[in-house]
Amino acid sequence: MRIDNELVDRLAELSKLEFNDTEKEKLKKDLQGILNLVEKLEEVNVDGIEPLIYMSDERNVLRKDEIRDTVSKEEALQNAPQKDSDYFKVPKVIKK
Repeated sequence: MRIDNELVDRLAELSKLEFNDTEKEKLKKDLQGILNLVEKLEEVNVDGIEPLIYMSDERNVLRKDEIRDTVSKEEALQNAPQKDSDYFKVPKVIKK
């Protein structure tokens, strides 16, 4: 795959980013380095190697779900910039 200005421009458009010429050149170099690394990895012989699914032999190690150090409603509302008797007041974010 060839990394050129057209590809970088397309990636910038898809990601809603803007790059100047210096940044484009650095990005092209970085992307080419990533592709070179992937090509190098493809050279490794993995015949007979099982895929690694877990990083350790332990599976589904979960902690007990215990209630600890709770905060009362009054403590939670104590430093709120705006509050009602029982609730935090926040600015409206959805417009009709």
